[in-house]
Order: sequence, then structure tokens, then C-alpha cells
Amino acid sequence: MGNITRRDFLKISGGTTGLLATTGLFRGPLSALQARIERTDVKWGLSSATICPYCAVGCGLICQKGTTAGFFDALTNIEGDPDHPINRGTACAKGAATIQIHNGDKPGTINPRRLKKVLYRAPGGTDWQEKDWSFALDRIAQLIKNTRDESWIGTNANGKVVNRTEAIASLGGAANDNEECYLLVKMLRALGLVYIEHQARI
Repeated sequence: MGNITRRDFLKISGGTTGLLATTGLFRGPLSALQARIERTDVKWGLSSATICPYCAVGCGLICQKGTTAGFFDALTNIEGDPDHPINRGTACAKGAATIQIHNGDKPGTINPRRLKKVLYRAPGGTDWQEKDWSFALDRIAQLIKNTRDESWIGTNANGKVVNRTEAIASLGGAANDNEECYLLVKMLRALGLVYIEHQARI
């Protein structure tokens, strides 16, 4: 031990710390947990793995798609993936209800509480009105333009050109892929936004 230099000591200490820190990444299947998980594979269906589209955790899900008459092209079950390293077979209430996203209004699968039309309540109003998507998109675009025009900052206190608005912010969703995020940020920067954030960072 007397011949170990300070550099050797740091190498050994760093290697040991790194090994201990990454031990959990290489653990095998949790046999005790998996022994309690009862898989509900549909024998006459097709199973595929996917990622939950809601929050930024990235839980793994298994989707089961029926192939018999009356169930074709409709999901029959969604559950947590027990082999996924993040959720290990679990799913929150929203993730467990992801089946409603795919099935939508397919016969026999519609959720009676799912909204299928735009509901609009005028400023100061108390009642909701049914509107079409053209109205909703035009309304959103007009409000963005009005806010941008009213809050536009051409130059800062030092006279430097900044061309921005600080009255609008954007929070990206975890279900957005790289291509969607790329296009979204280009649009937001073109509008002059500076407060751009993403759920995965928060």
C-alpha cells in the first residue's frame, strides 16, 4: 500500500464509485415482482410495446389488439410493461386509460364522457357553446397575434434590437417527438418568444 500514488488512489476510488453508482442499471428482472404479475395476454390478439404519451417519465406499456370479428383494429387491453426499466409493469390512472386514445369512437368502445366537439365560453359568459375547429383555430391565432402586438419589445433599455415578446410562453409536451419539437421551436422563435420550456426538463 505504501507504493500507491495519489493518482492511483483517485483512479481506484473513482472506479469503485462509478461501479457502485451504475450497479442498479445492470440488474436483472425483478423475479419477486414478476412472480406476482399475472400477464393478461389475449391469445387471439397481437401484442406490441409502446411508450405512454402523457408525462415525461416515459413508462412502457403493452398494447393488445384484437383480431376477431367486432374487435379488429381496436385495442382490447393496455397495461404496464413488466420488462420496462422505468415502470416495471405499473401504470398511473392516465396511463392505464390510454386505450381511450386509440379506440376513440369505434363501435362499442367510445367513452360517453369524452368530448368530441369544441366548447367555447365567451369572456364573462356562463354557458358553453359548441363550435367547430375552424372557429377555435382562428380564435387562438387571433388571441396570440393580439397579445404579441400589445406586448412587443423592439429594443431593450440599452437601445439594442431584441424583437421579442415576454407575454407569451410555451410548455412542450412529453409526447412531442424531435421533429415536432424542431418545427414548434422554429415557429415560437419566429413569433419572438423567449420563454420556451419543455415538460421533460421541469
